[in-house]
Amino acid sequence: MPAVSSRARANGTAQPLWDAVLELPFGKVGLRCTAAEVQELEYLPDATPPVPPASSLAREVLAQLLFYCGNPRHRFDLPLAAAGTPFQRRVWALLVETPCGSTRTYGEVARKLGSAARAVGQACAANPHAPVIPCHRVVAVTGLGGFAHSLDPGGELLRIKRWLLQHEGVVLTFVRANRSDGGA
Repeated sequence: MPAVSSRARANGTAQPLWDAVLELPFGKVGLRCTAAEVQELEYLPDATPPVPPASSLAREVLAQLLFYCGNPRHRFDLPLAAAGTPFQRRVWALLVETPCGSTRTYGEVARKLGSAARAVGQACAANPHAPVIPCHRVVAVTGLGGFAHSLDPGGELLRIKRWLLQHEGVVLTFVRANRSDGGA
């Protein structure tokens, strides 16, 4: 069966195969792109077979992701396809402004945007360009929070989130608290 992204399955659409399945130190990433822009990056199960990048843009995406894996302070310079709702784009813009090595909570992002923590979590989950748009830098007050809009029964996606944060030098310490904002 052709590899179709989970976003495509969730939306009931059939999109083309991955243009590349990239093998990175933290796991596999599916890439869909045109000749001119990156349409989607998605974390894939480790068992997904690799697909080498065939286009020059796909090779550039791989090169920049590998450079990031060697240097977490790398600033991506990739042509990302426009995506998302106006609110999602506001969340993603704030994530890009979040410095490497730091995090924000869902509640902090929500307060800054005049929204709710759950809406911020949904926007992070809908991010089609992770880790270039670093949704992994948004955490819950009491723990990692979710990641990539998945139930993640095996914890594979949370392992990736933890790897990305630790790679960037984030010390993962969380305080247990009874809060009315759902731990955001």
